[in-house]
Amino acid sequence: MARSLMIWGTSSGAGKSLLCTALCRWAAQRGVDVAPYKAQNMSNNARVVPGLDGGFGEIGAAQYFQALAARVAPTVDMNPVLLKPESDVRSQVVLQGRVAAELAGMPWRERSAVLAQSAAQSFARLAQRHEVIVIEGAGSPAEINLASADYVNLDTARWAAAAGSLASLLVTDIDRGGAFAHLYGTWALLPDDLRPSLQGFVLNKFRGDAVLLSPGPALLQARSGVPMLGVLPMRRDHGLPDEDGVFEAAAADHGDGPGLHVAIVAWPHISNLDEFQPLRQVPGLRLSWARDAASLAAADWIVLPGSKQVSGDLAWLRQRGMDQAVQRHAQAGKPVLGICGGLQALGQWLDDPQGADGQAGSRAGLGLLPLHTRYASPKRVLPVQARFGELGSPWSALSGLGLPAYEIRNGVTNPAPDAQARVVLFDAHGQPIGWQQGSVLGVYAHGLFEAPALLKALFGQSVRTLDESLDGLAALVDEHFEPGVLACLFDRT
Repeated sequence: MARSLMIWGTSSGAGKSLLCTALCRWAAQRGVDVAPYKAQNMSNNARVVPGLDGGFGEIGAAQYFQALAARVAPTVDMNPVLLKPESDVRSQVVLQGRVAAELAGMPWRERSAVLAQSAAQSFARLAQRHEVIVIEGAGSPAEINLASADYVNLDTARWAAAAGSLASLLVTDIDRGGAFAHLYGTWALLPDDLRPSLQGFVLNKFRGDAVLLSPGPALLQARSGVPMLGVLPMRRDHGLPDEDGVFEAAAADHGDGPGLHVAIVAWPHISNLDEFQPLRQVPGLRLSWARDAASLAAADWIVLPGSKQVSGDLAWLRQRGMDQAVQRHAQAGKPVLGICGGLQALGQWLDDPQGADGQAGSRAGLGLLPLHTRYASPKRVLPVQARFGELGSPWSALSGLGLPAYEIRNGVTNPAPDAQARVVLFDAHGQPIGWQQGSVLGVYAHGLFEAPALLKALFGQSVRTLDESLDGLAALVDEHFEPGVLACLFDRT
């Protein structure tokens, strides 16, 4: 009989992912066999994990980090449905780790019924394997217009109750304002059968003296019967990437460091931006998000990140004159790095006969690497043990490094005839996954900045490890929840 602790939020961005991660590590530190679960995630931040058939699939990055916090191996069951936005009106559907193209065009309510079946199967498998499941909701459980098809919040809670026992918490972002109204309104709109599971409220991102909250928590409890169990302070340096959106990019401090300004192109279909989180912690390194040519002018490095639609992002880049800014930067001998979709954009030509990248046709790339990319299914999803060969300046410090990484991509890239680019990165089978020409480096491997050896080689710096960051989150909830509450929740859920 599995026990479940469900974390609902009053809205997207309330703090569900961070709280789930912290609770997973807190429980794991105390010997609890705990695993994370989120029925459906919408994000272009994904990680490669073992699939159901012995191969590999992808899940949202948040559940990947939650599994590491719980000290269990991540699997596709922890996030059985992943929606990866490709435009404002279309998402790629990843079902239990694999792209389910036939579901993308299905009407929303009909599709939800199909997705719910797989999500329920995944939850059942986790519940059989683990003592406690920490469940992350999505958005808000009080969207009454969607309640009949809300398998992510409401049905998941019912599966958990049927599988054993259920307790839930409701978290809100007090920094946005209106926190007490958000908590009370969400509680009032919860279905009658699920409202009794709500054990407590949590305020997230609080700044100032907690004494000033009085008499709000007491009045809220008097009206709802639900106590305020935790008040978490604003903590910008927790060390984990935000689940979605472009994070705040600023130097960690002004101490000794490389003194570099790294500009990451924030194009509309950006993906896997979580891999840049370690750069935020390098002392003295300044990160910025570039959305116009002027933002690139003062940069020491330019990074073209992953993209869910390279063709659309190239068009966006050109509309803003940023393509010329990148080319000028490279011509001046300054470092340009392209990762996955960024690598493809740096090439000479992109051929997409079936519209696998979003729009059928052929188009020119930026021409900074003599590479041609042809898009075709299926998607390549797998972990990679990458190894750099011999690189020239300004990337020579990477020569010989072997690093764990991962690939999530469409597209096969080959050198153009008479290409001068040097193959500089290889997978474990010796296949090329990275090229350099002059100061321009393009790689297919995601996650390289998460390797301490790479940060040391490039910047001469070490940063806080992921494990240390996860321990810090556990300490945060241990300090700022009411005494004894967490032990009680994990004992009685």
